Amino acid sequence: MSWFSAHPFPPRQVRALYVLATAAIATSAPLHAQTVPAAPHPASHASEQDLPVTIRAEEISGRPDRQLNLERDVELTRGQTRLTADSACYLRVEDQVTATGNVNMWRFGDRYKGDELQLNLETGKGYLLRPEYRLQLNNAQGNASRIDFLGEDVALVRDGTYSTCEGPDPDWYLKSSTLRLDSGRDVGLAGKTIIYFKDVPILGTPALSFSLSGARRSGWLAPTMGFGAKGKAEVMVPYYFNIAPNRDLTVFPRMMFDRGLQLGATGRYLGVTGRGPYNGETHVEGLRHDRETGEDRWRVDSVHTQTLGPGWSYGWNLHAASDNEYPSDFSRTVAVSAERQLLREVRTDYVGRFWSLSARAQNYQVLQDPAAAKDARLTVPRPYDRLPQINFHAGRYDVAGFDWALDAEAVSFRHPDWVRGNRAVTVAQASYPIVRPGWFLTPKLISHHTRYDLDRTASYTGPTKLSRSLNTFSLDSGLVFERDTSLFGRGVTQTLEPRLFYVYTPYKDQTLFPNFDTGRAGFNYAQLFSENRYVGADRVSDANQLTAAVVSRFIQPDGAERLRMAFGQRMYFSEPRVRLPGEPVHQSRSDVLLAASGRISETWTFDSGVQYDATGSTLYSSNLSMQWQPARMKVVNAEYRYQRDSFRNVDFSAQWPLSARWYGVGRVSYALRSYGVGGATPVGKGKLLESLLGLEYKADCWVFRFGAQRFVTAAQTTSTPIFFQLELNGLSRLSLGSNPLEAFSKGVPGYTQLNTNVGRP
Repeated sequence: MSWFSAHPFPPRQVRALYVLATAAIATSAPLHAQTVPAAPHPASHASEQDLPVTIRAEEISGRPDRQLNLERDVELTRGQTRLTADSACYLRVEDQVTATGNVNMWRFGDRYKGDELQLNLETGKGYLLRPEYRLQLNNAQGNASRIDFLGEDVALVRDGTYSTCEGPDPDWYLKSSTLRLDSGRDVGLAGKTIIYFKDVPILGTPALSFSLSGARRSGWLAPTMGFGAKGKAEVMVPYYFNIAPNRDLTVFPRMMFDRGLQLGATGRYLGVTGRGPYNGETHVEGLRHDRETGEDRWRVDSVHTQTLGPGWSYGWNLHAASDNEYPSDFSRTVAVSAERQLLREVRTDYVGRFWSLSARAQNYQVLQDPAAAKDARLTVPRPYDRLPQINFHAGRYDVAGFDWALDAEAVSFRHPDWVRGNRAVTVAQASYPIVRPGWFLTPKLISHHTRYDLDRTASYTGPTKLSRSLNTFSLDSGLVFERDTSLFGRGVTQTLEPRLFYVYTPYKDQTLFPNFDTGRAGFNYAQLFSENRYVGADRVSDANQLTAAVVSRFIQPDGAERLRMAFGQRMYFSEPRVRLPGEPVHQSRSDVLLAASGRISETWTFDSGVQYDATGSTLYSSNLSMQWQPARMKVVNAEYRYQRDSFRNVDFSAQWPLSARWYGVGRVSYALRSYGVGGATPVGKGKLLESLLGLEYKADCWVFRFGAQRFVTAAQTTSTPIFFQLELNGLSRLSLGSNPLEAFSKGVPGYTQLNTNVGRP
C-alpha cells in the first residue's frame, strides 16, 4: 500500500492498475474481476467451501492475502452464495465479508435484502440488519429488524414477518418475536406469534411450528374451535409427533365447556420386518368425570395387520366405548354417529398355493339407541359371539377341464340369551365349464353337509344333535352375439347376451335348526345367479327354479364399456318351502329386475334399476342416479330411491363455481314419505334426513370454507354442526368446528378439493 501512496495516479488509473496488480495472483481472471483462493479449512467441510471467491467492484484496495476493501457496485460470489452491495470488506484469513448499503444476497436459492451484512463464508454464520427475504423452497417472504445466520441451513428472524403470499401487502402473514427457519430440518419455529389475516389479528400463540416445504413434521396443529354434537362450545389444540417416516402420533386435548377436558391420541405405523410388512392405527380418547353424566367416558379403536411369514398373517380389529350414548354425545360425523355395533376381532390367516386356513375370535359391543328405553322396537339385537371360528378353503381351476372347491367351517356360537352351540359345515363343489366362441355351458354339483351340537339351557329344551346333508345341481348357459353399430354418433360394438340358469335342490325340513348367522340375501342381479337365496349356513333353500336374463353392452373401440342394460327374472317350478321365522310365502315367480348404467357423454353418467312385482303388478323398488361433471370443480348429482312400504327419498348434491373465486357446495337428502316402525303405515308427508350447505373462496395463497350440516345421530336426536376453515398455503388449516373437507368430500360425490398446497405438520 505504501508504494501506491508514494506514486499517486488519477482515480481511474489507480483502479485499473490495482485490478491488474491483483489480477496477477489470480487464475484466468477477467480484467475487472479477481478470484481469491479460499482459506485452508478442514477436509470435512462441505464442498461449497472448497470453491474460490470471485470479487468484482469499481474500486478495490487493501492486501490480497489479508484484507480487500471494495467500493461501488460490489459483487462477491462463492458457489451458490452471491452478494452485491455499495461497499464491502473481505477478510481472507477469516473468510468473512462485511457489506453495507443496498445489500442483496442470494444464498442457496434464497434471497435477502438489507442495510448491513456480515457473513462468514466458511461457517455460514453472520447477520443482516433490516432485511427483506424470500425463500425458494415455498416462495415465502417477509421482513424483520434483523436476521442471524446460524449456519448454512439455519436463519433466525428477529421481530419479523412470514407469509407465502405474493406482493408487498400479503393477505395473511404471521408476526413473531423470533422465527427460526431451518431448511435442513424443514421446519419453522416461531415464538410469541400473532397470525394476521387482512391485517386483522386472528390467532395468537406463545409458540408455533410448521413445515417449510409442506412435508410431515412434529409440532402444534392449528386449534379447532366450535360446537359439539349437542351444540356446546369446545376447543381442541392437537400436537403432532412425527416419530419416524413410518410412525406418527397425534395427541389432542379437547376442552368441552359443558363436560370437561377430554384427552385423546391417535398413533399410526407401518413397516417391514424380516418376515414381512405390518401396519396399524390405534385411537384412544377419554373424559374423566363428565359434568353432564358424572361418569367416566371413553372410546378405543385399534386395527393391526402383520405378516408372520410367507402366506401367514395375523391382525386385530378392536372397538369399544364406555356407554350407549357415546356416539350421540361426541360424534362429529354421520358415519361415527351411526355406529351401534362395535366389532372386537382377533384373527390369523395362512394362504397356500391352492388352499387357505383362517381362525378368528369375534364378538360385538352393541350400543343401544337412547330411544330404545321407551320403544323396544328400536332395540338393536346383539349378534352371536364366534369363539372361535375356523375356516378352510381349497380349490383349483381347470383340472382336466374341471373346476373344484372345498369349504369347511367350524364355529362355536355364544350368546347370553339365545340358543348356543357348535356348528360344523362342509361344502364341496365341482363344475365343468364348456366355453366356446359365442356360447358357454357350465354344469355344477354342490354337496352341503352340516352338523350342530347345541347346549341345553333353561331357554332351550330342543334337540342337541342335528345334521343335514343336501346336494344341489345347477346348469348355467349363455350365448354372446355381437354387431357393429353407433351410439351417440360414435362407432361401437353392441353385444346381446341371453342367459339361462337352472337350480335344483331337494327339500329338507330345517325348522328345528337354529339361526346363528343366516339372513335372506338381497334381491339383485347377481343374486339371480346364486344357488342359495340365503346368506349363511343355517338354511339351504330347496329349489326347482330357472332364471332367464339378457344383457346388452355397448363397447367402444378402446374396450371401454359405454352402456350396459340388463333384464332378469326367476321362475319357480315348485314353491320353496324352507323359510326363516317370519319370512313371507314365496310366489310362483320372482320380481322382474331391470337395470341400465353407463356414460351418456364425456360429462354425463347414470345408474338405474327397477324391481317390479309382476304377480301383484306393482313396483317394489326403483333407483335412478345421475352425475354431470363438465369440468374440474363442477359436479351435480341427483338420486331417487324408492322401496315399497319403506322409503321414498331424493338426494341432490353439487359443487359449482359461483364466480371467479367463489364456489358453492351443497347436499339435500329428503324423504318424500316417511313410515313408522315396521314400514307398513305412512306417518308423515316428508322429512329432511340430511342437509349440507357450504361456500368456498379460493385466493392465491389461502382458501376459506364455511358450512353447516344437519344429520341424525339417533332415532329422536339430530346434530347441526357449523364449521369454518381458513387454509393458509404453506402454514396450516385454521378450523372453527368440524373439518369441512371431510363433510364436503363424503357428502358430494365427485367433489374436488380447491387447494392442496397447504403446510402440514
